[in-house]
Amino acid sequence: MSITTDILDRRAREFLVWSPGTQSQAPRLVIGELTPGNPPTLVSLPASPPLSPVPGLDGLWALSAAELGLADNHVYHYWFEVDDSRSGNPPGRVCVTDPFACSVDWRVCPPGARDCTQPAAVIAFRGGALVESDAGGERAELPSSTPLDALPPNSQLVIYELPTAWALSRFGSSPERDTATFLDVAALVDEEIAGANFAELDQVLGKGKSYLSDLGVNALELLPPADSFFKREWGYDTSHYLAPDAELGYPEGDASPTANRDLATLVASLHRKRMRFFIDAVIAFAREDPYNHLDSGAFHIDDPSTALDDPDAWTSGRADGSRQLRDGFGSTLWRYASRSTTYDPISGSIGKVSPAAQFMLAYLSRWMRDFQVDGLRIDSVENVANWEFLTDFKNRARGLWNERWQSAGLGEGADERFLVVGEELTLPMELLRQNVIDGLWNEDFQSRVRAAILGENTGGDDFEWTVRKAIDPRLIGFSDGAQIVNYVTKHDVEGFRHERLFTMLRHLPDDQIERRIKLAFVCLLTAVGIPMFLAGEEFADRHDLFDEDGNVSQGGGKQIDPVNYSRLLAQHNPNLTREQDEDGWYGDMRRRILAYVKTLVRFRTHTPALSANDTDFIWSDFGDGKRVLAWRRGRPADVPVIVLANFSDFGSAPLTDYRVPTWPGTPTGKKWVEITQQRDVNPAFVGREAIFPWEAKVYTLRDT
Repeated sequence: MSITTDILDRRAREFLVWSPGTQSQAPRLVIGELTPGNPPTLVSLPASPPLSPVPGLDGLWALSAAELGLADNHVYHYWFEVDDSRSGNPPGRVCVTDPFACSVDWRVCPPGARDCTQPAAVIAFRGGALVESDAGGERAELPSSTPLDALPPNSQLVIYELPTAWALSRFGSSPERDTATFLDVAALVDEEIAGANFAELDQVLGKGKSYLSDLGVNALELLPPADSFFKREWGYDTSHYLAPDAELGYPEGDASPTANRDLATLVASLHRKRMRFFIDAVIAFAREDPYNHLDSGAFHIDDPSTALDDPDAWTSGRADGSRQLRDGFGSTLWRYASRSTTYDPISGSIGKVSPAAQFMLAYLSRWMRDFQVDGLRIDSVENVANWEFLTDFKNRARGLWNERWQSAGLGEGADERFLVVGEELTLPMELLRQNVIDGLWNEDFQSRVRAAILGENTGGDDFEWTVRKAIDPRLIGFSDGAQIVNYVTKHDVEGFRHERLFTMLRHLPDDQIERRIKLAFVCLLTAVGIPMFLAGEEFADRHDLFDEDGNVSQGGGKQIDPVNYSRLLAQHNPNLTREQDEDGWYGDMRRRILAYVKTLVRFRTHTPALSANDTDFIWSDFGDGKRVLAWRRGRPADVPVIVLANFSDFGSAPLTDYRVPTWPGTPTGKKWVEITQQRDVNPAFVGREAIFPWEAKVYTLRDT
């Protein structure tokens, strides 16, 4: 039985306004065609009749497209004129973007508007039906050529977290920041696609190159790709949930935005490379979304501090059980506890529902079906503040995924190839025990590994347990690796020890920076859980925006300090000092780190022992200033992986061995190999190789 979304089906025939709150007069359609120019202008169509209430479906208004005399194969820009729920009594009128628009065009503002907080919605008319379309008539078309069972299961994922704020370094000046488009991201994936706004990075992103395939990651998590009110920060001010971001689909020099087409191109490229597509969903708050004016009372709560008895005022999900007032971070919070008896856009019937929850389920349905999403990361789970809704959101996502899986004629394997992960940094395990979501971002891992590569303890533990709980997060309450997303750096780089690794370590000697970044990646890629890293960490990218202490702030780096792939191309100029040419000075180091990370990523995605939960700490040595641990990963039947990690200045002399007396025996017909250096181990030195300060070695068995 197909999972329906009634309002999305109805949109093929009618212009629709859903408003659970009362409208003092009927909504009106404001519609026209765009005339090219600089800027383009809107030629309005003759005034259309008002929308009419749909009998038996309170809150839903409709106008049949057949009544409007629309021309076949034409694209139209439109708004709805409705009561402004934020005005007085009687209410004023305001033009708003269609909340269910799948394409928006920020070049065009409502006629007579003083600002442009409500861009035009875009729709095409073809064959007597309304068809989702970009402004130039382009559409999202996704082939289904990649078998779904060829996509990696959760236990084998390595996730690449990618912001769309990028930069280029130019000699003699500061890096120039710009917005990477969906096509620039596609150029990271598909060797047949050239970059758009970042065509200068041809050596990294140009035709004939697939950067992410070469890196070995098998999942891309794109920071919020839905349309955002602000010009590109990192997308955490979503405005138009069903529309891919217009700016990300508007390469420099193009005549009009093509966000739907370009995002579909990106997703198709990922799937051809057998990479999964994750989206970052911001469902706690929004910025200037249409319902902020159309029906703010039913959908939003503005200031929780003035409504302490309101069930939508408080957070939920803290690990210690505490509640705090919700924080919209300058945006407007969605309501999920309040109910209205109204048309339900999901079922198509009347019901007592949370309008915001049902709107979000429609948003989810659009992205799951039209952009073949393979996983979700839910931002700020405690600020969503409603576990019942989160459960419904997760269940619908999984239901839509299973529908896609079954339609492909596949049997078992669906559940292990889809994931809904939440961000709540206090790690409330009840979210997992009650099956509200599938997994959590593991903030604890970041804290522990960063402390460890600085030789420090954290979390109230001694050093050994600081490391143990990082490598095996089951020790802090998780029950399975597929519940855990580990990271050493994530997009939220504000605050103590959240900045990029290079920036955190920049006061150390150069060789120490390299060793400790490599050590952090060994921990990340051999720990229990799903490894994820922020784009640029694989080559030790640094911050350009931070204060003299290395701190990144909301106004000075967070969400705006971009990844700079051009640092991979920097060459040292012997005529310049490090201060004059820092990128060139560290160029060779960055390329060595990248090669090291590539080796580890490929090992992680192809090694069954690292997909299992089984972990044994087979050695620890904390005498005479040493902090050395060894752990074994894998089930009894797996080919084992053994990691020997030195978190100290101790180092055995080059010709002096370091003995691990608990090293396992070597089976007949097998040999030990060290992965990071891709070399065979001399049989005479198995379990007793030299080890150097701040170094990790990764061993496994191969056939002789």
